[in-house]
Amino acid sequence: MSQWQEIEGGVTAPRGYKAAGITAGLKPSGLPDLALIVSDVEAIAAGVFTTSQVRAACVDYCRQRLQAKPSARAILCNAGQANASTGSQGWLDTLESAMLLGQALNIPSDSVLIASTGVIGRRIRMDALKSGIPKLVAAASDTGSDDAAQAIVTTDLVTKSVALETTMGDRPVRIGGIAKGSGMIHPNMATMLAFVTCDAAVSPSLWQQMLSRAADKSFNQITVDGDTSTNDTLIALANGQSRTPAITEMGAEAEKLEAMLTEVCQRLAKAVARDGEGATCLIEVQVNGATDEESARKVARTIAGSSLVKSAIFGRDPNWGRIAAAAGRAGVPFEQENLQIKLGNFELMQNGEPLPFDRAGASAYLKQTAEESLLPKEVVATNTSNDLSVVKAGISLPFDRANASLQRIDNPVIIAVSIGHGSGFGKAWGCDLSYDYVKINAEYTT
Repeated sequence: MSQWQEIEGGVTAPRGYKAAGITAGLKPSGLPDLALIVSDVEAIAAGVFTTSQVRAACVDYCRQRLQAKPSARAILCNAGQANASTGSQGWLDTLESAMLLGQALNIPSDSVLIASTGVIGRRIRMDALKSGIPKLVAAASDTGSDDAAQAIVTTDLVTKSVALETTMGDRPVRIGGIAKGSGMIHPNMATMLAFVTCDAAVSPSLWQQMLSRAADKSFNQITVDGDTSTNDTLIALANGQSRTPAITEMGAEAEKLEAMLTEVCQRLAKAVARDGEGATCLIEVQVNGATDEESARKVARTIAGSSLVKSAIFGRDPNWGRIAAAAGRAGVPFEQENLQIKLGNFELMQNGEPLPFDRAGASAYLKQTAEESLLPKEVVATNTSNDLSVVKAGISLPFDRANASLQRIDNPVIIAVSIGHGSGFGKAWGCDLSYDYVKINAEYTT
């Protein structure tokens, strides 16, 4: 039996959290664009952020806040403008955003964390944000997670949300999360925006360690296009409202909580990869036989991020040579005579040598998996001024994201690779590279 069960509620599933998402007028489309997550009490806060040298003001702000005080009450996220590469005024806009929300919630501004997403080089539309914050605070509720998830998306076709529950002692403990991400997805931190809430009590240093390890096994193992964003932010709050004993060091309870945190992050990460811009299928790369876990994860990341592998999967071409080449250039030493490659149930290579296989059957596996795992095949996402339409039967139609019934099922193409006889095992997730990725990004701002 699993250590946990999936429940409804997203970031408001854990006790003591409210959320909201509204249309404040930040996006030209009129879609929801301002989100709030707030804890009833001060919560322990941890974060993992982009490693890019070109960072949004909100990233530097959150880093500084968490270094000075590893706790927070609220997260404010705007969509539409990234507020990256906006100079000193962008920094002042971030400070003002935190101040305005703090005043509206009657909490200190240093208990507010900020995230932004949208077009790089554009400041937050502060007039719209100022008028939107009172409405946002008024809308906050313990059922507002879905609205918040909707308000943080940009080119995403679907929202990403999950919540899990376990038992510690005789009390339930819950972790919930929402995320956004579809393009500019690549390791070197969180590669999108993700917000996680938890009602356990955890010491600040331990919670940060848990989140960093969870990110390494989830968000740092996904890739869509090889581009890391300027705004990548993963924030996790733990407010102690489950009333379970505080966890201050590693042990059975800490391991159980970290495993659930990692599972939440992995589910959100896979949802991001599955929703890659123009993607038609999710890819899961499994690597074993490495000398250690990090080596296995590195090989898996390299394969998942290979443009040639991704293009072959889009073409439903079981070209295992591209997989072998990507594994070989990952920077992890191994003997090539130990290399084994499987695509689904099809064994393509063993002991460093090719195997005869049913090429038509392997291609059919790729086609079937794509058809079963993602959007209806007649639906293709296109980008218009950072908002979405869909194409059905060659006709462009408005995309009503709020009422869409599009679902993406967790049914990935499996690439299994063995590189030796070690105990190291790792996974990475990505998506195929289609013509529509270029269509979406070629005219992103025009």
